[in-house]
Amino acid sequence: MALVTQQQVDILKHGIKQLNIAVSPEQQQLLLSYLALLAKWNKAYNLTAIRDINQMVSRHLLDSLSIVPYIKGEYWLDVGSGGGMPGIPLAIMFRDIQFVLLDSNGKKTRFLTQVVLELKLANVKIVNERVESFHVKQTFSGIVSRAFSSIEDFVTLTKHLANESTRWFAMKGIYPEDELQALPENFKVEANYSLTVPNCEGQRHLLIIQYHP
Repeated sequence: MALVTQQQVDILKHGIKQLNIAVSPEQQQLLLSYLALLAKWNKAYNLTAIRDINQMVSRHLLDSLSIVPYIKGEYWLDVGSGGGMPGIPLAIMFRDIQFVLLDSNGKKTRFLTQVVLELKLANVKIVNERVESFHVKQTFSGIVSRAFSSIEDFVTLTKHLANESTRWFAMKGIYPEDELQALPENFKVEANYSLTVPNCEGQRHLLIIQYHP
């Protein structure tokens, strides 16, 4: 954890307090270990455009943790996971939930595989595949996307991985009025939450979507 300083530890602890979520010392340690790996591998693998590790705490860790109060179900897909947000922080928080992190970029899935090995995250599976080619026997309780695509593409490309009880979690900045108008028929917004992420300027929204056949 050489790349992580006391400053990042303090930013994380303060942010967790502001989010008003329960995070154990072990979970905080794992989050910081993940942060260190992200900062280290980012130099060669270009996992995120954010280079400042202090900003990574807020814009990646705390942003991912902001949806913790809404996570339910036992089997989740993080589609277009990239550098592992929000899948890795959520898997650290919910060790009794199984997470699949899907990305078509081989460099990013190699990084995620290393994270899973080093942090011993037994509840995480990494898949290097395009979403339209990915198939499962068991459909997902929830499907989350932080930076994958438009909401229309998000739900359309993953519909074959869902059932009537599946919830889609679209993490967005400003309220995506235009994207929601393009929602395919039978997809409805079940809930919209305005999120406040510590040390992050600008709006953040979580949209929970359900399919009604």
